Amino acid sequence: MRLLVIEDDVKVAQFIQKGFKELGHSVDLACEGKKGLFLAMTEAYDAIILDRMLPEVDGLTILQTLRASNHKTPVLILSALGKVDDRVKGLRSGADDYLAKPFAFEELLARIEILIERCSKQDIRQTQLVAFDLVMDLLARRVSRAGMEIDLQSREFRLLEYLLRHKGQMVTRTMLLEHVWDYHFDPQTNVIDVHISRLRNKIDKGFEQKIIKTIRGSGYIIEDNSASNPL
Repeated sequence: MRLLVIEDDVKVAQFIQKGFKELGHSVDLACEGKKGLFLAMTEAYDAIILDRMLPEVDGLTILQTLRASNHKTPVLILSALGKVDDRVKGLRSGADDYLAKPFAFEELLARIEILIERCSKQDIRQTQLVAFDLVMDLLARRVSRAGMEIDLQSREFRLLEYLLRHKGQMVTRTMLLEHVWDYHFDPQTNVIDVHISRLRNKIDKGFEQKIIKTIRGSGYIIEDNSASNPL
């Protein structure tokens, strides 16, 4: 698993990082709220461990910003603010779990594993991904637009699926390289540009509404039109 720990207590952050790394997991650290929010918004993580009291940007603001941007990454708040009112406020702000300090690493590990497993099961239950008049059937492995079936190669299907699963979010080139190409390509390669171009030619050609939009210098986005699309 790949985790982001946003924690201003360096000793606590390094303790968490060491524990997860010993189990073979990848952990990024951010000791300031601003850096943590940037990483959470631009990188892909399986879960985020978030302190509430942070310099620059506080934990609840980070959490609310992520949820307002449609980021569904599971977030566990790890905080010295452990009263009932504090926990309720954190959960109502969008946290998936709340663990008070001091804590045992074994409990933190168990909670993170459960969060990730729960989210994975939710993803499996989702059988259709929709954007405007484009529909991806995950069970039949078919894509159609305005009722017309579109023939996609395996990599094109994976690319479109990843973009659709992150609908409403900006997806960076790094995220695509890590999750669609499994880290096997140099970040300077044009393989993403080539596949995005081919994908657009198949799903956007002949349609006024373009599905995949480019955010210059940053990445790509499929806008979330769920408020206006009855599907």
